[in-house]
Amino acid sequence: MTLLPRPSTDLSADEARRIALRAQGFLGAPDRRSGVRGVLRHLGAVQLDTISVLARSHELVPYARLGAVGRRTVERAYWTAASIGTPPARPHAFEYWSHAACILPIEEWPHFAFRRRAYRNRPHWNHELPDGAYDQVVKQLHAEGPLTATELGGAKKTSEWWDWSGTKVAVERALMYGEVVCVERRGWKRVYDLAERAVPEELLHDELDDTECLRRLVRLAGQSLGVGTRADIADYHRLKGEQVDAVIGDSGLVPVTVEGWSKPAWADPEALAAPPRGRHRTTLLSPFDSLVWERARTERIFGFTHRLEAYVPKPKRVHGYFAMPVLAGGHLVGRVDPAREGRTLVAKQVTLDDVRSVPAVAQALVEAASWVDCTDVRVERVDAPELREPLVLELSRAVG
Repeated sequence: MTLLPRPSTDLSADEARRIALRAQGFLGAPDRRSGVRGVLRHLGAVQLDTISVLARSHELVPYARLGAVGRRTVERAYWTAASIGTPPARPHAFEYWSHAACILPIEEWPHFAFRRRAYRNRPHWNHELPDGAYDQVVKQLHAEGPLTATELGGAKKTSEWWDWSGTKVAVERALMYGEVVCVERRGWKRVYDLAERAVPEELLHDELDDTECLRRLVRLAGQSLGVGTRADIADYHRLKGEQVDAVIGDSGLVPVTVEGWSKPAWADPEALAAPPRGRHRTTLLSPFDSLVWERARTERIFGFTHRLEAYVPKPKRVHGYFAMPVLAGGHLVGRVDPAREGRTLVAKQVTLDDVRSVPAVAQALVEAASWVDCTDVRVERVDAPELREPLVLELSRAVG
C-alpha cells in the first residue's frame, strides 16, 4: 500500500470548484493575445469527435472560453504551420491518443513516447494488416507528400464506418507508432505525412523514458485541472492509476484535502498561491469539454450529472441527442439540446435548474446563435413547462 504524504492545504468545496474553473479557463479574463493556440496549450489536450451540431467539439472548446472567435480562425490556429526561418513549415499541433483522440501541442510530442512504445509492443489489433500495406503507405507518403487515406488508396472497404481498408489500417498504425502524423484536416479527413517532415527536428525523438513521460503528463494534468483526485489526474491523459502513483510524488503537485471529497487530492501549487478571482464565463459547453468530460468529477465538483446521449437509443434519452451543459456564475445551471434549421438555432430540449437560470441560458443561446450565423432562436421544449414562457420572453429581449 502506497503511503501518501500529509496534505499541505485544506480546501473548501467552493475553493476547489473555483480553482478548477480558473485552471480550465472559465474564471478571469481570457488571454486573447494567445488565442486558440493559447487555449490548447493551457488545457494540454482538446478532444476531437465526429459529431457536429452547432460545430465540432474542437471548435466549441475555444469558443466556450474566448467567445465568438471565428470558426475558420479556430481551424487555422490548429493546423496552419509556422514558418520560422527556412522551410519546411512546422505545425503547432498534432493528433494523438490522449484522453481520447485529441489535438495536442506539438511540443508535447516527446512526452507521448511511452504510448508510442506501448503501441509498437502491442501484440494484437482489431484490424488485420495485409502484407506489405504498411511499407507501401510509408513509401507513398515519402514520395508524394501529405495525403488522405482516400488518396493513399481508400479509407474503407464498404460503407460501414468500421470496415477500414488495408491502407487505412496501415496508415493509422503508422500514426500510432509515431512514424506518421496528422498534419491537418480536409473536410474532416485526416491528412497524413511522415513525422520526420512534420515534427520539428528537436522534438522528433523517443529518448525520454516512461518515467519522464509520465511525470510530465501527470504534472500537466494537475495544472489543467487545478486540483484533482488520483482518478481525475489519471483520466486526463488516460493513464493507469499505478502509472500516476509511480510519479506523482515528484511531479511537483502537492497533496491537499477537499471538503466533501472522499479520496485524497493533489493540486497545482501555482493554483494555490493566489485565490481565483475574476469574471465568470456564461456559455454552452461541448459534452466533450475537458471541464465536464469525466462524469464522476463533474458530479463531485458541480453536483451535476452529465451524460452524452448521442449513442443512447432515442426513446431512452432523457436530455437529448447532444445536450450541452450551460455554465454560468461558476455553476452548471442547465442543459440545451441544440439543432440548426437554416438561420434559426433550435433549442429542441432545455433543462433548467430553476427560474433563476433563465437569463443565463438565454444569454448562452443568443451568443451561440450569433457565433454560428443564426439570426433567431426557437425553443421547442422545456422540461419544466412553467419556465418555457419566461425563457421565450428573455430570448425575445436579448435578440431584440
